[in-house]
Amino acid sequence: MSKQEVPYKIYLSEDEMPKAWYNLRADMKNKPAPLLNPGTLQPMTVEDLSPVFCEELAKQELDNDTKEIPIPDDIRNFYKMYRPSPLVRAYPLEQKLGTPAKIYYKFEGNNTSGSHKLNSAIAQAYYAKKQGLKGVTTETGAGQWGTALSMACSYMGLDCIVYMVKVSYEQKPFRREVMRTYGAKVTPSPSETTNIGKKILAEHPGTNGSLGCAISEAVEVATSTEGYRYVLGSVLNQVLLHQSVIGLETKAALDKYDIVPDVIIGCAGGGSNLGGLIAPFMGEKLRGEKDYRIVAVEPASCPSFTRGKFAYDFCDTGMVCPLAKMYTLGSDFIPSPNHAGGLRYHGMSTTLSQLYHDGLMDAVSVEQSKVFEAAEEFARIEGILPAPESAHAIAAAMAEAMKCKETGEEKTIVFGLTGTGYFDLVAYQKFNDGEMTDYIPGDDDLAESLAKLPNVDR
Repeated sequence: MSKQEVPYKIYLSEDEMPKAWYNLRADMKNKPAPLLNPGTLQPMTVEDLSPVFCEELAKQELDNDTKEIPIPDDIRNFYKMYRPSPLVRAYPLEQKLGTPAKIYYKFEGNNTSGSHKLNSAIAQAYYAKKQGLKGVTTETGAGQWGTALSMACSYMGLDCIVYMVKVSYEQKPFRREVMRTYGAKVTPSPSETTNIGKKILAEHPGTNGSLGCAISEAVEVATSTEGYRYVLGSVLNQVLLHQSVIGLETKAALDKYDIVPDVIIGCAGGGSNLGGLIAPFMGEKLRGEKDYRIVAVEPASCPSFTRGKFAYDFCDTGMVCPLAKMYTLGSDFIPSPNHAGGLRYHGMSTTLSQLYHDGLMDAVSVEQSKVFEAAEEFARIEGILPAPESAHAIAAAMAEAMKCKETGEEKTIVFGLTGTGYFDLVAYQKFNDGEMTDYIPGDDDLAESLAKLPNVDR
């Protein structure tokens, strides 16, 4: 199909928006290893998870068999405020790079939260409200998840308590203020407001915090406050389930023009965007219907896939959450304060970890300065200022397109543009001023953290 026949933006109608989430685990021969109770080391049950999560979300978390889960009408109606999101053919970028590759990106930043996170935030807020809860607690890294959840909670009439990783709290004051505008209470983590926060501060004085720290604090507050539950913006199976709307829409848009991608690329921190984007494509791969090269892109400063270990580990620094078998750098690992706050998590989704372990997807890591070089070039060419997280996928997609230029291959590349970077201007300022640095943890740094992994023989 010629360039002229494929529009710059491919839109779906409201009626073409997915009516059910796709549960990728149902098509996996090797299911993700079960979450383990930190006290008994036995597989977690719905009853075990219900004091922490909403009951319906706990069921979704453990459901490895139901392929399609209907999207409730109230959630689908909320989606219609900003979905379906466009699939964009990057004609200007292709021309600038001089590549024969065809590049497409799924743009998830066209909503007030500025990212894909709203897809799961509204679902989790909906189930909390349906259960009759008063409010929810959570953590946030870059602030996109906290922003999305505060927006969803405001819509549903729920209280929202957010523990924001300290370095992001300081780097992104305007993201913090958006959360507060939507009614959320935002606290820098680690803090003196929880027992776990106090313990972490005592052990790591002056720490910039991490998502693992913030998770611990949010869980402590949720489990000790009546009428509250904890919700999470990435990593969990339930979140990847909700985010499957990204991939389902992407595939539907490509199918309209008989486009079959060769390479699908997404940034990876905990796994929400990547898992959602690749879901239907990976399903086809698992069923033996088609084959795709799927690439996870992570920061070189927090390389869970590329330098981590596939093992059981705590999901949080305070070691109060269930243990998950995942690619991890160790729950004690405190990443450097890079500017892609949403990718500063020590582990990776159990679903994606199993797929990676089984050789069904690839992973690469990219240094921060190279990420911002790609982000700036993309902004100048495509007119969208990308979030630092999204720019990891951009960097990898551009590198793939340049390989096509060298070989003459006409590959079709699809990547996820998870959100905008208009609240990340401190990072762009440092890059433009030449003050940005690249930190890559040494082998000794990782060995020290990995040595503390729990001894779980499963």
